[in-house]
Amino acid sequence: MHHSADPSQDPLRHTLLEDIQGLSIGVFFCALGLQFLTHLGFLTGQTAGLALIIAYLTGWPFGAVFFVVNLPFYWLAWSRMGLNFTLRSLGCVTALSLLTEWLPGHLVLAEVTPALGMVIFGCLVGAGLLILFRHKGSLGGLGVTALLIQDRTGFPAGYVQLLFDGALFATAAFLFPAQVVLYSLLGAVVLNFVIAFNHRRDRYIAT
Repeated sequence: MHHSADPSQDPLRHTLLEDIQGLSIGVFFCALGLQFLTHLGFLTGQTAGLALIIAYLTGWPFGAVFFVVNLPFYWLAWSRMGLNFTLRSLGCVTALSLLTEWLPGHLVLAEVTPALGMVIFGCLVGAGLLILFRHKGSLGGLGVTALLIQDRTGFPAGYVQLLFDGALFATAAFLFPAQVVLYSLLGAVVLNFVIAFNHRRDRYIAT
């Protein structure tokens, strides 16, 4: 079968409108999932987890902390993934930061059992991230750094992220009750399973 050399004619290529709606829905799912997480006072991995620890310990708003924590990663994203990916990631992070501050005033959660809350969190954020990946966006942070380390040293990006999360949860174990850390780990496992089973890296690659 003959395929056009013009990428704009690629039937798998998303239009700008498709990308905007996809990125918007992906960010909304992630913000909704984080609403369950923060309602329960639990943690997660990656840069969102780092931002949550800082927010819980200082009382600063998560949205603002998450935005600032991600700032150093944008120049890495630019050099590793290009301007288009960097701008999309900046837009997604900014939108998530704003949404996580706006949602609690419009969606008040009453009672959610911890285990169910973390399954909901993992499924929503996992689905949201998959949509972002599909539309060449991200929530910035550690993933880009891990790819850069892999480029420079050959050390697998997945292991970089795993080591970071391991250190993050080990630190959390000294700062928060054991129950908080254990339920948080459940959410992280669900989230990572959703990504692992559904992300087609061969088809959706940020460029």
